[in-house]
Amino acid sequence: MKIYQSSTDYSGYSFPTVSLAYFLRYPNPLAKHVLSTDTISQHIDPVTRRLHTVRLHLKRSKVPAGILKFLPKTMSGPDGSSQTYILEKTVVDVKEGWMETESRNLELTGVLSVIEKQMYRDKSLAELDGVPGTRCNTTVTLVSRLGQTLMKRRKSSHTSSDQSVNEIDAPELEVVEEEQPKQGWFASVSTAGIQRTIELVGMKRTKTAATNSAEGMKIVLERLRQGGVKGVIEGMRRDRMEMMPAMMADGNSADTPWRDVWQRGAQANDTDRREGRRDGYD
Repeated sequence: MKIYQSSTDYSGYSFPTVSLAYFLRYPNPLAKHVLSTDTISQHIDPVTRRLHTVRLHLKRSKVPAGILKFLPKTMSGPDGSSQTYILEKTVVDVKEGWMETESRNLELTGVLSVIEKQMYRDKSLAELDGVPGTRCNTTVTLVSRLGQTLMKRRKSSHTSSDQSVNEIDAPELEVVEEEQPKQGWFASVSTAGIQRTIELVGMKRTKTAATNSAEGMKIVLERLRQGGVKGVIEGMRRDRMEMMPAMMADGNSADTPWRDVWQRGAQANDTDRREGRRDGYD
């Protein structure tokens, strides 16, 4: 297990502004790998008046070479590219001036489970430094369980086999119990070593992602300062337009339908222009 912790101050930005920017942070120039965001549920607790939200993010990523060599080829693309869903839960208390978030990956959890928890606090209400702004404390926990699933399956198989033999009702059958082979020291050390290697690679990527995430939030906050929500939405539109060529060139099956739709639309527009039609209808 590896744990990464960091703290970021958004000085000069009030808590309501930072919490709004959090929900509007995808996409941004430093998070173009986020393909989509869907809100699963959202409600206000009638007692605490806190906003509870569950969202699902689809992100495109490239498995690091240090981890890719431990995975079957079917678990990623030829160049290590893959897509993963991230489940995000948030609780916002505007009156008390805090927001708590938790994000975790839903894919490849047996290889590396990543859980990120963040606490945003209004510095003026929390009496932090006495400077107006918002502080975010981040904790990321990384755990690799690669190899443990196979070991559990083997133990389960041995247990079920022993039970089937003991349930035979045959007095004349002499059951000879054989000692199960124990896992060698080298094998156990190798499994632990692989897990540590994966966690270290994940930790290196987490540090980079944390920096990019904080800088991306600052870009969204600046867009809010200059143009309000309209300015953020316009920036999101530009970011998505810049993402399209990469999505079209991506060979992943999940992007193929979008590429096909885009190509059919482009071909239809070309035909309409040649035939002198403006709207595509006769």
